[in-house]
Amino acid sequence: MIPIDGLPVLTAAEMRAAEQAAMVGEVTEATLMDRAGSAIAQAVARLAAGREILVLCGPGNNGGDGYIAAAALKRQGLAVRVASSEAPRSAGAGRAAAIWGGAVEPLDGTRPAPVLVDAIFGTGLSRPPCDEVQDTLTRLAEAAWLRIAVDLPTGIATDNGKALGKVPRFDVTLALGAVKPSHLLQPAANAMGQVRLLDIGIATHSQARALTRPNLPEPDANSHKYSRGMVAVMAGSMSGASELAALAALRAGAGYVLHLASGGRPGSAAPHAIVRRDYAPDALDEDRIGAVVIGPGLGRDRDASERLEAALASGRPLVIDGDALRLVELATLATHHGPRILTPHGGEFVHLFGEVTDDKLTATRRAARQSGAVVVHKGADTVIAAPDGQAILCPEASPWLSTAGTGDVLAGAVGAMLAAGLEPLAAAEAGVWLHAQAARACGKAFIADDLADALSAVRG
Repeated sequence: MIPIDGLPVLTAAEMRAAEQAAMVGEVTEATLMDRAGSAIAQAVARLAAGREILVLCGPGNNGGDGYIAAAALKRQGLAVRVASSEAPRSAGAGRAAAIWGGAVEPLDGTRPAPVLVDAIFGTGLSRPPCDEVQDTLTRLAEAAWLRIAVDLPTGIATDNGKALGKVPRFDVTLALGAVKPSHLLQPAANAMGQVRLLDIGIATHSQARALTRPNLPEPDANSHKYSRGMVAVMAGSMSGASELAALAALRAGAGYVLHLASGGRPGSAAPHAIVRRDYAPDALDEDRIGAVVIGPGLGRDRDASERLEAALASGRPLVIDGDALRLVELATLATHHGPRILTPHGGEFVHLFGEVTDDKLTATRRAARQSGAVVVHKGADTVIAAPDGQAILCPEASPWLSTAGTGDVLAGAVGAMLAAGLEPLAAAEAGVWLHAQAARACGKAFIADDLADALSAVRG
């Protein structure tokens, strides 16, 4: 079982193509099914710890994987039963059922077991299972001590994160051959439990991958405050939000943070490491500014619009967040010739790019192409996409991030990574990773100030 951090994410069509490419020479569909069933059995035996196992098999190849796994578990001397929703309909599933060779109970009449393995439907499901399958699966899952899904829980669409029916929550999902979008997209991801990959010998390639721990920029003996990155945070009518972004940029590793606000704040304001100056039209002329963060607490009045225009005209690398996402237009973004990262939550994304009518991964990639920017589409299933189609899907972060100001902290962290010299996609990934790690370190009921402070600790 392999952790999925950094692994390629394949759609159903990409997975089918990868399977076809793998079937050369003596490698056949049966070979892949045998590999999958053997890997499932190895994982289930390890997790079951000697408890009785019930394997639920469907009529297709996912069911075939289940039959092969059940046979392998039986050979190991484990107590295993098989129940089927219907007779095999594919040649592969029929062959696998013959290899099992034991009793097959009807799904609706089977009794629960401590360990439940769901191999009814996997990749490629396009319509809800019948009510009988959904209800029985729920009943058996509720009675089980451990719930394991093969590839995807029954009732989950592969590519868009949607539940096609009533889907119980699993403890572990064993992804076969590759990670799929719905392993990470909500609401489907909420049913997965821990997702682990089973390697079945298929080469996988994709422009999408799962978030992983980044290579964070580190100072060396020759570093100074400007080489570590200078971040300018442009404030507006709500200076608290921009102060959070400025603090986060410092805590994430920036060497110099400049907070630009009207009326300024006294020099004694904490933290003293933030340099506070009054905003002026030439404020961004400083050549050593490595990134500008604009949007947190900016407001939406004429002054805010003028500051946004100045930021776009500066050519500096930009992180555009919050109110600036409500003010900016796609055509105007094209006039900015430097790197840019947009960090919209769901409402801001719809305002700028329109309703998501397909899925979050596709919509975020489209938005990145349209804007010429890296887009961090925030949420419980944050998706990061670049204009060239590269994308990063992020696992669910702490639900305690649902508090005011945490988005401002993310903008500051991303700004620090951008100012340190990372390319926009890498800067966005690093900022999102740091943000999620800081939330985990904070535990429960934290506030955005705590989150910003925690960024220093998770740099280690």
